[in-house]
Amino acid sequence: MNTVASGTRRITTALLLAAGTGSRLQPLTNDAPKCLTDVSGTTILERLVRILRSHGIKRLVVVVGHLDLCIRKALHTSIDGLVIEFILSPRYRTTNNIYSLWMARNTIQESFVLIESDLVFDSGLLDEMLEPDRIAVSHTLPWMNGTTVTLDSRRRVTGFQLGGDSPMEQASYKTVNMYSFSPAAWRRVARRLERHVSIGRVGEYYETVFAELVAEGGLMFQAAFFDNDHWYEVDTLEDLHQAERLFPPHHGLLDTPA
Repeated sequence: MNTVASGTRRITTALLLAAGTGSRLQPLTNDAPKCLTDVSGTTILERLVRILRSHGIKRLVVVVGHLDLCIRKALHTSIDGLVIEFILSPRYRTTNNIYSLWMARNTIQESFVLIESDLVFDSGLLDEMLEPDRIAVSHTLPWMNGTTVTLDSRRRVTGFQLGGDSPMEQASYKTVNMYSFSPAAWRRVARRLERHVSIGRVGEYYETVFAELVAEGGLMFQAAFFDNDHWYEVDTLEDLHQAERLFPPHHGLLDTPA
């Protein structure tokens, strides 16, 4: 059952970042974007679209770059009521995801959920992320690397550790690269993105902006916990093998056609 807090308007817009070259997943990404990689017979993108539709998402904005025509062909412009819009990132080869997120600054004004295009996860995990100003996190395991966060007793983010090095006295949690934003929070993020891009800081991760704003008190995220055995981030061929182990054919797939 999909629920949101009383008085909170349900998020119906999603932003998918899918511009990167997926170089660590070569040779699979030589001829197709990473989001079109098959995981147990279903592409990451198809799985994502099914999950989004099942949760009432009506608008999907996709930032594309590498082999963008493949993604456009796979999605067209609408799928049974899901309106799809594309933003082309012309500098996808020389920029990082901070630039892709910046590209969407004028396209989305409403609350939305931000999802990276290399995530495979069980449908039910999206429920809590459909409230604004959430961050998906997981308990950190040895195979995980990258950005972590620390939380207070109310599951609010108190800080980002971009290199994965967290204070020894505090438990850290791995970010799952899924966030939701209220319009006010998104405006603050967009302004800070603009500042970074305007001075050429386009090779960074967007978490750099989130970290700054959280440290300054200008951004607040509430954590939503993703169970470790119910999601995986596919960056490498080894990641793909692990994802297929966790998600065998038809596991977590909905009957709704994509």
